[in-house]
Amino acid sequence: MTDPLTAETPARELVEALARRGQTLATAESLTAGLLAATVAGVPGASAVLRGGLIVYATDLKGTLAGVDPGVLASDGPVAPTTAAQLAEGARDRCAADWGLGLTGVAGPDPQDGHAPGTVFLGVSGPDGTEVTALQLAGGRWEIRFGSVGVAVSSLLDRLAR
Repeated sequence: MTDPLTAETPARELVEALARRGQTLATAESLTAGLLAATVAGVPGASAVLRGGLIVYATDLKGTLAGVDPGVLASDGPVAPTTAAQLAEGARDRCAADWGLGLTGVAGPDPQDGHAPGTVFLGVSGPDGTEVTALQLAGGRWEIRFGSVGVAVSSLLDRLAR
């Protein structure tokens, strides 16, 4: 496993980019269970940009902690683009951050609510709106979770570069 804190890592680039802009980040994580926030927090200087994170592994917590509309959870389910969008918006709002990242999906090994393992939805919410990306990742639980974190970090870096 590579050292996650080397100068080349996307997480380090993200922390530096947010710090340069004077902006902050918050997460709402389901399948990654805090791995995204922990990855960002592992970078020296992260305290200047990371506001916090919500671990909403249980479906009911997506509503009570992150503010996902119960109607969305009932109609679309916990693994859905609308849920990811509302997770990102909820993290941003509840943690008073400039940017919110929301991750929901299925790490496996079994399908969940009709979704195959590797199905992931990433919500990115910022000053310019909210976007959702659908992912289909391969591998076991850890590979899917690490892959989700990598895509989340890269996606926010891409948004910041616009």
